Amino acid sequence: MASGDPLPRGVILWTRVTPSADATPGSGRGAATTVQWTVARDSLFTSVVATGSVSATSARDHTVKVDVSGLAPGTDYYYRFTAAGVTSPIGRTRTAPDAGVNPGRVRFGVVSCANWEAGYFGSYRHLAHRGDLDAIVHLGDYLYEYERGKYVPPSGAVRSHEPAHEIVTLADYRIRHGQYKTDPDLQALHARLPWVVTWDDHESSNDAYADGAENHDPDTEGDWHVRLAAATQAYLEWMPVRTPADGKRLYRRLQFGSLAELSMLDLRTYRDAQVSPVSEWRGVDDPSRSITGEAQMQWLQSGVSTSSAQWSLIGNPVMIAPVLVPPLDPNATRAITELLGVPASGIPYNIDQWDGYQADRRRLFETLASSGKDTVFLTGDIHTSWSADLPLEAAHYPVGRTVGTEMVVPSVTSSNINEMLRVPPRTASVAIEGALQSVNRHLTYVELDSHGYGVFEVTADAAQMDWYFLDNIADPHSGVRLAASRRAAAGGGRSLPTASALVDDGARS
Repeated sequence: MASGDPLPRGVILWTRVTPSADATPGSGRGAATTVQWTVARDSLFTSVVATGSVSATSARDHTVKVDVSGLAPGTDYYYRFTAAGVTSPIGRTRTAPDAGVNPGRVRFGVVSCANWEAGYFGSYRHLAHRGDLDAIVHLGDYLYEYERGKYVPPSGAVRSHEPAHEIVTLADYRIRHGQYKTDPDLQALHARLPWVVTWDDHESSNDAYADGAENHDPDTEGDWHVRLAAATQAYLEWMPVRTPADGKRLYRRLQFGSLAELSMLDLRTYRDAQVSPVSEWRGVDDPSRSITGEAQMQWLQSGVSTSSAQWSLIGNPVMIAPVLVPPLDPNATRAITELLGVPASGIPYNIDQWDGYQADRRRLFETLASSGKDTVFLTGDIHTSWSADLPLEAAHYPVGRTVGTEMVVPSVTSSNINEMLRVPPRTASVAIEGALQSVNRHLTYVELDSHGYGVFEVTADAAQMDWYFLDNIADPHSGVRLAASRRAAAGGGRSLPTASALVDDGARS
């Protein structure tokens, strides 16, 4: 059971039922079953505010999604489901504050990249124990599509994927979603707080773009669009997200009073294919190529320009801060870059990020500069921890204009740099971190080895992220430690270290 997409007067409730022993996820078996749902103001359900029933059928893999309305803003609610005489555990959710109200603060848990085989989901467990959060923001790679043993750390898998093969069909994706939902820490966090989610690539296939993916072979795995439709259907069935009218538009906005508006992006469904390194470097700044697609870009630009909220928060699946080797001034170095055939702003280290779509990034940054909005990008994808100021021209930093801040959370479990290099943590990565920051001065924090999560807060005065790192993802009972805190003041303040971590005051318990 889970909840998501909180509005001031509504929220999505989700569950799945198993009407018979053979009605397992992806089986296509099992009779239609009536599921009753109840929402109350208290955990004893003495003050019921909404009830209803819905039919769970094999056509939707016996998942249930209810868009409850008529609730009060900024209020905790409790919910449960009943089917075939069995009542579910009790879940708790929370509506967003009303649009005209300043809630004083909004605080999120922020997560990304949870690979079942690579470790246990301790990040979810520690977030579920907090009593100060309004919602969980998941920035993508909720699950992984690989076959068993394909993408595991050097120490090996701690548990095995189902099905054993790479997931391609609708039944495959349903089975994999169902397996992830059995994790007790994931269940606890879903039952504790509403989630706001978007997908990245592994919900379908690695390095996905509009017409294909790096990890998709049409000769052996069929038509990409058939596979993508299966992945999309399973995702919308199994996740507590408001179902889009067109069946695929996942980008959307949620407002948290007058303080913040959260725009969740979809950077896979509409993007052009990634360029090929070296042979097509110049394609990264080709204005005809897009990471968002034209409709989503216009939607995003309009939203950040016209929002009545003080802060514009952008749920961003892949990193937007320039990471270039080195950052160049496009005007001063044009003769050299044209001679060498390299991008005008410098060579990117990761063309799957916004660095591979630099015309889109410049277009968005110019909109942010014109709007003057306090802006923070909340980002996942790269399994590592970063904080960055966002300069219009990276080569000019810190003298030139900045348009916001980016805060990137590490993976819950997916392999990071030391695991990829097969070296002990805090060895080779330390030199890499220093080298990246020495040539990209707008990077204010880089940590490449640790797994964990972020706790993010926005107030009228500032936005802050605290990074928490797990001791050992192979330990289902792993402890956690506060690793770093960065704070960006309202009014264009840059990201700076702070010794004042966000205290869990239990305000949302």
